[in-house]
Amino acid sequence: MEQAIKKSEVLIEALPYIKKFFGKTVVIKYGGSILHNKDIRKMVLQDIVFMRYAGMKPVLVHGGGPNITEKLKEANIETRFVDGLRVTCEKSMGVVDEVLMDLNEELVAEINGLGGESFGLSGKENNILQAEKKDTAKDLGYVGRVSAIDTTILTRLVDTNIIPVICPVGKGKDNKLYNINADEAASGIAIALKAEKFVVLTNVRGVMRDKAEAETIFHSLTAETTRHLIDTGVIAGGMVPKVSACLAALKGGVRKAHIVDANLGHALLLEIFTDKGIGTEITA
Repeated sequence: MEQAIKKSEVLIEALPYIKKFFGKTVVIKYGGSILHNKDIRKMVLQDIVFMRYAGMKPVLVHGGGPNITEKLKEANIETRFVDGLRVTCEKSMGVVDEVLMDLNEELVAEINGLGGESFGLSGKENNILQAEKKDTAKDLGYVGRVSAIDTTILTRLVDTNIIPVICPVGKGKDNKLYNINADEAASGIAIALKAEKFVVLTNVRGVMRDKAEAETIFHSLTAETTRHLIDTGVIAGGMVPKVSACLAALKGGVRKAHIVDANLGHALLLEIFTDKGIGTEITA
């Protein structure tokens, strides 16, 4: 009986958030090593299906870095990174596209198997992610940046209660495919869809003053304070592109951005539907 009462208390705590975010779009970026773990993946996708049935409009953008690295190794293609970006020749771009499309199909099948209704898309389709070559000091090959986004099909899907699942391959005016950073692609999609929230799922608790101590997590930050933490080196390494994507989303009109550790059971639900949350919330 006591356990049942606790469950009812959790549901009551969630009610104001369900009401507040009913009909709102939430863009979720999911990728990296946490995409490999089947148990974590199931909980993430369950959370997304729950959000949909709670009246929200979730949109999933996924990466697949480890899968790509593994496939390139099998094909005897060297993997090189410059400033965290994968150098992508024409041959490796074909591998990137193939791996992401395969992973996209898996995620769609798993969401549908959990009772959701989803539809898989590549950014190269329907002009979703229009890309151009990323301008960097060193030539990265077919690494692109988003130049424009067409939300026509995405809006049609979310308005008919279907969860779009998108992989970050863009197409340029030159008709070439470009490998786009998933954080950047997801941030751009959140802006274009006028999302209420942008959530980055990662494998650390959030933004921490000391990354070795989970207790030093910042539960709430403003954009100004976040930029200061980047400038002073508190936010460093792989967290910088994630936080930068959040800041870009906020600048583009998204109301709130969140960085959440997907390793924590049902992290999305705990961040969105509880009073305290479990990750880092960033506001403009």
